[in-house]
Amino acid sequence: MAILFQIKQDFKSRLFDEKTFYPQFQKDLVKCQSELIIESPFITSSRMNLLYPTFIKLLAQNVRIHIITRDPIDHDDEFMRNQSTNEILSCNEMGINIVLLRGNHHRKIAILDRNILWEGSLNILSYSNSREIMRRIENKETATQMFDFLKLQKLFTQR
Repeated sequence: MAILFQIKQDFKSRLFDEKTFYPQFQKDLVKCQSELIIESPFITSSRMNLLYPTFIKLLAQNVRIHIITRDPIDHDDEFMRNQSTNEILSCNEMGINIVLLRGNHHRKIAILDRNILWEGSLNILSYSNSREIMRRIENKETATQMFDFLKLQKLFTQR
């Protein structure tokens, strides 16, 4: 599906690699005020253990956190399936909204307060040691465009 969007506002765009992504992403997370959406097909305990302290602070500030990830059933590897299941259960217990997708889910994005959009190749909730790229776009119209394009409102209200 291709949809043409015209951006009328100026926006800031910067590129990050696997070494520079997380420091900037963490800075963005601590400034998040109302909503965090992360779409990442893989979830590992090691990466989540680094993000949980920030997630706990955000939840205490009434920030809604939504994680969209691959249904563990779709993981071929039993270890990955079990690890993903455990982290999903932990997130649910914390009050994070989890949306499970089936069928080759592979998108990697984050939307913060519908104002900052991260998109690229890095699995935000599982990255360990590959070469990756992420683009950070600071623009309300662009972030909302992605939210609408992915039909996230419908996804969140189906629950």
